Amino acid sequence: MSVPLPRRAVLRGAVLLGAAAGAGALAQAGPGRDARAAAARVDQPTIANCATWSARPPSSPVSVVQSRPNKIIVHHTAFPNTTDYSLAQAYRNSRDIQNLHMDTNGWLDSGQHFTNSRGGHLTEGRHGSLYALLHGQTMVQGAHCVGQNSQAIGIENDGIYLDVQPPQALWDSLVAFCAFTCQQYGIAPTEIYGHKDFNSTQCPGLLHDRLPELRRTVAARLGG
Repeated sequence: MSVPLPRRAVLRGAVLLGAAAGAGALAQAGPGRDARAAAARVDQPTIANCATWSARPPSSPVSVVQSRPNKIIVHHTAFPNTTDYSLAQAYRNSRDIQNLHMDTNGWLDSGQHFTNSRGGHLTEGRHGSLYALLHGQTMVQGAHCVGQNSQAIGIENDGIYLDVQPPQALWDSLVAFCAFTCQQYGIAPTEIYGHKDFNSTQCPGLLHDRLPELRRTVAARLGG
């Protein structure tokens, strides 16, 4: 089972890992590409780990997949659209999701790897997901999309977007998260999908219509 890292250690590790990953990318880049690669480096957004938002421990050990994910899948929680955009609400929302997934769904932990609040605050969902993301070589098996849980990173966006657009803060945070995740795992921006692309669901609502925009924006962040 992955042990949640203190926030300071996570952020320190992200800096070190980012530097190491950047050095590796430059070493592998062809002539004339190193400057562009350095310029396009995406900074890690702030992501609160499970310990920070007081997550319950998993009911059984999480499974770690010894390979990189090949895609990102965007979800919405279908929870009511709160007007409380605070960090405290983001943490409460993460606890609510975990309780629902563990107590009602019978899962060992939160199903998604990460959660994005309406205020644009990112949290780790399933234990170990942030550690894996920062190292960029493995992933935790999720429970967010049937048939894709061992190969796709799931990001839940709080709220329901069947007939309204998400707040700008949520959208901006989603872009930042996807760009960083694509960078860490070597995922092409074209490999960002919605839940409904794989399962019979309305999720993620109008966010699905904006996937082409999301892919373009993420590609631009990555220097593509």
